[in-house]
Parts: sequence; C-alpha cells; structure tokens
Amino acid sequence: MEQTVKKVFVGNYSELPERLGKTVILQDKEIAIFKLASGDVRAIENRCPHRGGVLAEGMVSGEHVFCPLHDWKINITDGLVQAPDEGCVQTFEVVKEEEQVFVLVPNEVTQS
Repeated sequence: MEQTVKKVFVGNYSELPERLGKTVILQDKEIAIFKLASGDVRAIENRCPHRGGVLAEGMVSGEHVFCPLHDWKINITDGLVQAPDEGCVQTFEVVKEEEQVFVLVPNEVTQS
C-alpha cells in the first residue's frame, strides 16, 4: 500500500502574516498556516486536542502556538503538546516554490 499526497496552494509567501495564523480548509481538513519569525512556514491541524480551540487564533512564540482557549502550548513543527499537558495535532509538510506556498495533504491510502 502506498499513501499519495496532493499539493494544494494556500497563498503567496509575502501575503502570509508573520507570527499569526491563517486558517485554510483543504478537503475535509481545517489547517492552520503559520509564518514564523525565522521565515519558515508551518502547517498543523487547526484544532487543539484539549477542547478543540482554533489554533490559528493563538499566540505564536518561536516554534510554538498557544491555544486561545486554555493556553496549551503546541509545537508547530512536530505537533506535540508541551508537558504537563498531553496530546498532539497532525502536522503537514509545506513546500515553497518561488513566491507560492503549498501544503502537502495526504490522500486516501491506495494500493500499489
């Protein structure tokens, strides 16, 4: 079995707000896109594992976002929640080509 991915355009690099989230709906997934102070762009599932807070509305610090509901700290790179809280969110690979930013979204698992 092989999992395929779909490359989906989410915006121009210069139009992404720095250290603020942007919500994008891709297929049946709601994804938060973040342009970090370093210039890197990251994409994660847009729901906190605690109570479903919208992570794109959270405060970004370094490579973490703080859930706006209960201040859970979530790593934007690997999706892990910082202890003592537990949980994780799905992360998505981001590709930048010239000025365009794409997110790689897994399709259904296919047989090869």
